[in-house]
Amino acid sequence: MAEMNLLQAINQALDLAMARDKDVVCFGEDVGHFGGVFRATSKLQEKYGTARCFNTPLTEQGIIGFANGMAARGLKPVAEIQFADYIYPAFDQIVNETAKFRYRSGNEFNVGGLVIRTPYGGGIAGGHYHSQSPEAYFAHTAGIRVVIPRNPAQAKGLLLAAIACPDPVLFMEPKRLYRAAVGEVDIAYYETPLDKAEVVQSGCDVTVLAWGAQMEVAAKAVVLAELEGVSCELIDLRTILPWDQDCIVDSVLKTGRLVISHEAPLTGGFAGEIAATIQQHCFLYLESPIARVCGLDTPYPLALEKEYQADQLKVFSAIMDTVNF
Repeated sequence: MAEMNLLQAINQALDLAMARDKDVVCFGEDVGHFGGVFRATSKLQEKYGTARCFNTPLTEQGIIGFANGMAARGLKPVAEIQFADYIYPAFDQIVNETAKFRYRSGNEFNVGGLVIRTPYGGGIAGGHYHSQSPEAYFAHTAGIRVVIPRNPAQAKGLLLAAIACPDPVLFMEPKRLYRAAVGEVDIAYYETPLDKAEVVQSGCDVTVLAWGAQMEVAAKAVVLAELEGVSCELIDLRTILPWDQDCIVDSVLKTGRLVISHEAPLTGGFAGEIAATIQQHCFLYLESPIARVCGLDTPYPLALEKEYQADQLKVFSAIMDTVNF
């Protein structure tokens, strides 16, 4: 075991994957000698050479199109989009090519070796083009998996599982936690199962669900609620698509209440899909309406970032309203 931050854990996962499989290649804008804008690929080019870790031109659509071609030829490309806000030029390649490659070919061809890494979310005073959480756009597209870790150990295991996965994976990294989240990480190769939510804390009064950086916010709200005598079951969804419905249904059948929090805007956010599904399966067991605590329906505001975010006080208030309904 070794203590490392989330960024170091991602770097070690890439290092292990490249050492284990010569078909794993990393590329993107400045990921070569510079190591990427956040240094996630630091030292990889020096260790594995310019053929396996290299820079690309500033063209997100080109990066993912190139990755699709490499994966279709049997390689395992790990492509980096520098910020999730810049992923939209590659949207066509991801939703129309990456996600549908296997389906369109009748399972004759696939791009299962492809992983797209991208930092997402706010909290770093990044402002426009550096703070958005676009996971809901991709959750609408069958054929890809969407994965979001919350801490270093999880990031390493989930990224290694994503690289080994037979389906293409969009791996979204909470950049606010890159250096802020520090923990013990197994230095050996290991994979954390995809598509499985994690019950971080058991409780009986209300289920609190989040993912990525929002888990830190939800955990703080749960502590505040416990001071008021409320027992919270805290769950990290971890995989947005396909999401672990059984885990959330089982929890809500036990608690009768659900609070969902994410950083992305409320309207069209993935919390809406979860709420509809849980109401379908748990309607007769619900003790109160399902609550959503999300970002505001506005372009991400630099000057009013704290007002935009669903902080622990907003989540705590929703928990208490739900319990006292």
